[in-house]
Amino acid sequence: MIKLLRALALLLFALPAFAQPIPVKVDGVVAQVGKEIILSSDIAMQKEAFAREGQTLTDCQMIRELLLEKLLIHHAAIDSVIVAEEEVDENIDRRIEQLVGQIGTERRLEEYYGKTILEIKEEMRPLMKNQMTAQRMQMTITETIDVTPKEVEDAVAKIPLDSLPLIGTEVEIAQVTIVPKVSDQAEKDAIDRLNQLRDRILNGSSFATMAILYSEDPGSNRNGGEYKGIKRGVFVKEFEAIAFNLRPGEISQPFKTEFGYHIVQLQTKRGEELDLRHILIKPKVEQKDLDDAKALLDSLRGAILAGSISFEDVAEQFSSDEESKLNGGVMMNPMTTDVRWNVENLDRGIFYSIENLQPGGISEAALVRKPDGAEIFRILQLRDRVAPHRANLTQDFSLLKNYVQNQRKQAKMMQWVEDKKAETYIFQAPGYEGCWN
Repeated sequence: MIKLLRALALLLFALPAFAQPIPVKVDGVVAQVGKEIILSSDIAMQKEAFAREGQTLTDCQMIRELLLEKLLIHHAAIDSVIVAEEEVDENIDRRIEQLVGQIGTERRLEEYYGKTILEIKEEMRPLMKNQMTAQRMQMTITETIDVTPKEVEDAVAKIPLDSLPLIGTEVEIAQVTIVPKVSDQAEKDAIDRLNQLRDRILNGSSFATMAILYSEDPGSNRNGGEYKGIKRGVFVKEFEAIAFNLRPGEISQPFKTEFGYHIVQLQTKRGEELDLRHILIKPKVEQKDLDDAKALLDSLRGAILAGSISFEDVAEQFSSDEESKLNGGVMMNPMTTDVRWNVENLDRGIFYSIENLQPGGISEAALVRKPDGAEIFRILQLRDRVAPHRANLTQDFSLLKNYVQNQRKQAKMMQWVEDKKAETYIFQAPGYEGCWN
């Protein structure tokens, strides 16, 4: 994969300034690429986003970032390169999970931003869609670039040995995860609790008060369970199927989603936009449920060690992790799209579980708390450990192939930008011209 937008934006340092200024500067507009405009507020918003990630950029640096993004978005529209709203939602959800994992809980994330989870998601939406559209356009431009093993070998041969990267200790790991099964009684208790709250509300109690007191949704309980301006695609389908079919003032019966059980009260409906309140009750995982899950994973681990079943078959048949189960439990590194992980980048829980294992070894079953508070049990298999070394074709062919391929993709992108700048209308406001040189 080619480097992301920020790295590609550096290509613009070598480009001449885009001409064709317009006679009157529109208030707030600092640049324009085709029909895509860049506002002062866009710069401020992007700088704030980078600042939250611990990065500081000047206005000129942000202009370069946004110029490339808008150039890609403009030509994505021309070439019908589209990102579906469902894809945007999935990426936003993943980003929220990452942020929650970094900061601890959803409540702490809301306190940090001073916004509800829903408000954070809605603020992310245009930024995420722009980024994904630009990235997809990059992929479209460079997707045909490939290199043969001989081309990789020839390119690496030209690199001085001491210029090849040093690779730290790397590992390949696989996992099997088991989610404790909630008992039928716990599910019934959650439904009964919601029915009790629903009856109290129907008999005059405030829905908002009940949500503040009893809802287990940290994104809305302190606001009385309220979400405003809900559009399709924001919540899971089971939730929307109920909410969008209620009448104003109506309270749903308890229903289930992946998050637990809910009741919803529709406040206002404006076409395909809703204001609503809801209460979430999560079925309680009892100690017996945890014990049963651990016992199952312990028995599976014992069967693997006894040789009666392979780790790969256990992962496929029993693991709850959809991303790894069909790959024999092997965990892909999302940063590199490879199966190797640098030990310095591992989650601490994973690091300590495999630290003393030999290749082929399997960790004891351990309880893991996910960012959303859910509890699972996990075993890990250390498939391989690679000692620190200088990158070479024998051990690191995939890494070196990516390096050579990325060099060619970057050259293709430079040529694409050079070509498109000549045919695309681009304006920069006074005071920003020097940022484009």
